[in-house]
Amino acid sequence: NLAKVLVSEPDLLLLDEPTNYLDVVSIRWLERFLNEWKSELMLITHDRSFMDRVVTHTVAIHRRKAKKITGNTSKIYDQIIQEEEVYEKTRMNDERKRREIERFIERFRAKNTLASRVQSRMKYLEKHEQLDKLERIQTLDFSFRSAPFPAKVMMRVDQVSFGYDDGPLLFSDLSIEVHDHDRICVIGPNGKGKSTLLRVLAGELPPRRGKITNHPRTVPGYFAQTNVSTLHARNTVVDEIQSADRSCLPQTARDIAGVMMFEDDAALKRISVLSGGEKSRVMLGKLIVTPANLLLLDEPTNHLDMDSCDSLLAAIDAFDGAAVIVTHNEMFLHALATRFIVFDRGHAGVFDG
Repeated sequence: NLAKVLVSEPDLLLLDEPTNYLDVVSIRWLERFLNEWKSELMLITHDRSFMDRVVTHTVAIHRRKAKKITGNTSKIYDQIIQEEEVYEKTRMNDERKRREIERFIERFRAKNTLASRVQSRMKYLEKHEQLDKLERIQTLDFSFRSAPFPAKVMMRVDQVSFGYDDGPLLFSDLSIEVHDHDRICVIGPNGKGKSTLLRVLAGELPPRRGKITNHPRTVPGYFAQTNVSTLHARNTVVDEIQSADRSCLPQTARDIAGVMMFEDDAALKRISVLSGGEKSRVMLGKLIVTPANLLLLDEPTNHLDMDSCDSLLAAIDAFDGAAVIVTHNEMFLHALATRFIVFDRGHAGVFDG
């Protein structure tokens, strides 16, 4: 669909989340293509690095209003913060002044000699509307619960190969040790076996050759977009979070739902009415309900908005354990990765750095 749009050469190109499901190579090609695009472009994306390298102007929908600036996301976020700091200082000064005026009116209302001054202050209050306090903006803000781990090596992957049935091998002779605080990112073209590798590491698929050895105290937590299909349509958000751990109390499930931006009655929404992004947040809620020390995350930023991606990055960075992540989000790659597993030319190898 994206290719059909690009070759049609429209005067106005409208792209809604074009980087979802694209690999790093495709994203970089698209970035170069759009930077050479001679006509107008409007783009919606949660990939902040991609956006900042393509756009000349940014429109943010903030507090139910659209705000446009010349520049990238860093500039608009900085401007919003500065404007809200000024607003809050103005509101507090205005509130203090109103209280002083109200005390003056209350004190001297009955004195005829000060009637004109009282009236002028009353008119001032009528003309100047009271500024509302900025409401709290609901954002994804969470941390993964870590299970203690007493050693250095969590997992050993020794000469592992995998291919479906009698088909060709997707990867062969892959060897790597996953250490207790590793951040290993898996990159490469789509359809070459990255998600399959994560399923093998999670124990969902047995390797055709080689061996995977987990430390007895390793507790994996696995997130995959395809697992959204395992959500039960008739369940509520709270039901699904509780189903991940039988010991999870209803209030704990409600608390986690709130952290995942399902507050109050939203926690009782049925899965059948949720959007793709909301379902992804339910899956994250199920992941954090039980402690883990090894996160296996397959494209966790798909369907998340930009603020949620920032929160997820912070949560992974702060996690007291290891993480193996399939992602094409370059902000994640630069901010998190200590090592890579690279799928290239039919081979999967380890790159330190």
